Amino acid sequence: MKSPIIFLLALLSFSLSCSSEERRADTASPVAPPTASVKDEPQRNAEVAKVQSYGDQAQNESLTEADKARSTAEAADRKIIRNADITIEVPSPTDAQHRVTSIAEAHSGFVLTSEAKQRESNDPAQRTLDIKLVVRVPSNQFGTAFDEIKRLAANTPEEQVKSQDVTEDFIDLEARIKTQKALEVQFLEIMRQATKIADALEVQRQIAEVRTDIEQLEGRRRFLENRSSLSTINVNIQAPKPVITVTQTGFRHSLREAVSDSVSMASDMVLFFARFLIMMVPVFLFLLLPSGLMIRYLMRRAKRMRLAQALATPAAE
Repeated sequence: MKSPIIFLLALLSFSLSCSSEERRADTASPVAPPTASVKDEPQRNAEVAKVQSYGDQAQNESLTEADKARSTAEAADRKIIRNADITIEVPSPTDAQHRVTSIAEAHSGFVLTSEAKQRESNDPAQRTLDIKLVVRVPSNQFGTAFDEIKRLAANTPEEQVKSQDVTEDFIDLEARIKTQKALEVQFLEIMRQATKIADALEVQRQIAEVRTDIEQLEGRRRFLENRSSLSTINVNIQAPKPVITVTQTGFRHSLREAVSDSVSMASDMVLFFARFLIMMVPVFLFLLLPSGLMIRYLMRRAKRMRLAQALATPAAE
């Protein structure tokens, strides 16, 4: 079963070597320069040198332009994943949510998820909404959309931008996919030439493994392409936190605080005694009262027994 694979690989290597030798032969064949007479030799040499200098200069300029074009094309084809986290404080989180959605749609993006949570506070006036949005926009519109979202608020307590270049991973995945597809083609060719059922089943198993690897690699490539083509912006929208007022100082303020503290302490003591009495009522009814009645009964019984003994003693004498 290994001989067809070896034969096919040898055939491929032979064809590649033949094509490379033909390219080298075409490149190595020189073009014979035209003959020149001895009389016009100095003038022609000067003209040739001048032409060569112009040619070298033009070649250098063309190489420089080609390098610039190549670097520009490589920069445009690079796969970069961009993510950003930003927190903005606005008077109305709901209005800001609508404006962020409009910004995303204006840049050919969309809002992936939206979550609203009410802020806990004892004061009903301070129970505002905290909204979290996950925005996806094209990578070429990332900077513009991020700046417009940032300009919605005067204060941004938190801001973070992350970038990850996955160009090498993307190129490696494409190369591996091409290799696996070529291997699949070879296995299919071997499958057509198989004459035994056992050989056909073995080749079919190999084809299934190669197809599984291709699907996994293509899924990873689609993931990287999606993440690099669409950037993610996590927007946290919240209302400004209430300003803490500065406490007043002075003799009058301290006196008022002392009086209020003493009143609070007195009320706390009255409440404590009231609660204590209320708690002791069940204890008195179900524990102290029966115990007192039992003790009183036992004391009266002992007294009667002593009286009976005192009366019975003289009669016996």
